[in-house]
Amino acid sequence: MSTERILWVVGCILVWLLMVLLMYRGWKNRARRQAETVGTLPQVPADLGEQLIAPSTGLYVGSTLAPSWQDRIAVGDIGHRATGELSRWTRGVLLERDGASAIWIPNESIRAIRTERGLAGKVMTKDGVLVIRWELPTGTEVDTGFRGDDKTVYPVWVRETSSDDTANAAGSGEVEQNGEDA
Repeated sequence: MSTERILWVVGCILVWLLMVLLMYRGWKNRARRQAETVGTLPQVPADLGEQLIAPSTGLYVGSTLAPSWQDRIAVGDIGHRATGELSRWTRGVLLERDGASAIWIPNESIRAIRTERGLAGKVMTKDGVLVIRWELPTGTEVDTGFRGDDKTVYPVWVRETSSDDTANAAGSGEVEQNGEDA
């Protein structure tokens, strides 16, 4: 190998390392800026109540600050995608993620459950992601996305919310996603 080729390879590796470092710093800065807005997430209670919807496996897509479908939350491990299991209980929604902490969404925090094309930079076909809009203890509304392995359960989730949480859904106002009114 010639010296010129070696210098080009080393230069490309250094540029790649610089880009990775800049992305990492950007993610950490985003987490720092969002820390106060997001605060601490609700803890999973010891008693979840009665199970209303059986667990469904799939991919936790991420959580975003509502109403933006791309403003991904970077605080803690809530910004990391992971496979997991989503289930509905009388006291709330439990999202157990593989290799990450569980996300508990109390019933009184849920504003709407709907389907969308995408969330947190992941775009799919129409109604490919189940999105739960809920309010954090800080008062900030977030959208949490889950792409189920079996999308036939989505209507059960949407119907369950529309009949049980009509008052909560009406209180959050108009929902906008991907530039369209829901």
